[in-house]
Amino acid sequence: MKVAVYYTNNDIRIEERPIPKISDGEILVKMKASGICGTDAMGWYRIKKAPRVLGHEIAGEIVESKSKKYTVGQRVFVSHHVPCNNCKYCLEDNHTACETLHTGNYDPGGFSEFIKIPKINVDNGTYLLPENISYEEGAMIEPLACGVRALRLIDIKKRHTVLILGSGVSGLMNIKLAKLISAKVIATDIDDYRLNKAKEFGADEVIDVSKEKVNVKAERIIVCTGAYQAVKQAFECIDRKGIILFFAVPEKNIEVPNVDLWRNELTITSSYGAASVDLKESLDLIKNKKVNVKDMITHKLPLEKIQEGFKLVTDAKESLKVVLTN
Repeated sequence: MKVAVYYTNNDIRIEERPIPKISDGEILVKMKASGICGTDAMGWYRIKKAPRVLGHEIAGEIVESKSKKYTVGQRVFVSHHVPCNNCKYCLEDNHTACETLHTGNYDPGGFSEFIKIPKINVDNGTYLLPENISYEEGAMIEPLACGVRALRLIDIKKRHTVLILGSGVSGLMNIKLAKLISAKVIATDIDDYRLNKAKEFGADEVIDVSKEKVNVKAERIIVCTGAYQAVKQAFECIDRKGIILFFAVPEKNIEVPNVDLWRNELTITSSYGAASVDLKESLDLIKNKKVNVKDMITHKLPLEKIQEGFKLVTDAKESLKVVLTN
């Protein structure tokens, strides 16, 4: 089978590997759609474990099953990170802190023709796709779920002003989700294409931070860019008693204005991944047409053109979500 092996952002090689053999409780999925996540192209983060097969936003068809829960021919979305549901974190509903979630994955990764799904992922992270959800939409369940979790963590209310720093795919998803709550949303970026998309997807106001200063006070700020300048903007714009959530992080450590943190009783938090409850909500939002994810998919490419897909993601010009197909 063909797999795409990541060495660097500019060196992704199509290689041949044997189709994985499955054991009791496992399933083999033929990848039909696999999204390229911004974190896949975060070179400084990924290079540490290269070479490897990346990809964690998949939907596909079961072609072999040794599970009593699923049968050949079923269309599924599969989560790569699943919790054990037994550790202290899981028992306190902090599933994304679970060590099993952080270390588990499927074999060899989502950028592959065929993917072996371990039993724990079959049991805790496999979802049947409704007939009205395409494979490409199915590949958006995980990224949307990450946004669902982020908004759940910071408890956005209708009365809140939400400032979203960075209008890439994650920023745009957070815009859509915040508007479901009817919050006021202000979005920033430095790219006209993405600012126009932010407006199209519901932002009440957009600001080109390369041309003007962000002069607002917001109760909630979601940082959706790794640009270090966004960290400074977040602390300048957060209102008293406000919450800053890091959906994305810069490469170097951030500096915190400790006096402002103390006097204004600010909360700084982050969001990593998605729990089962978030994945289920994400699937329902897409199924019930409450969130349109199709309009975020700008490019569909065959697996063999993954290098072109990574260039689209890293160039960050007139593209949003890039989905690989098989």
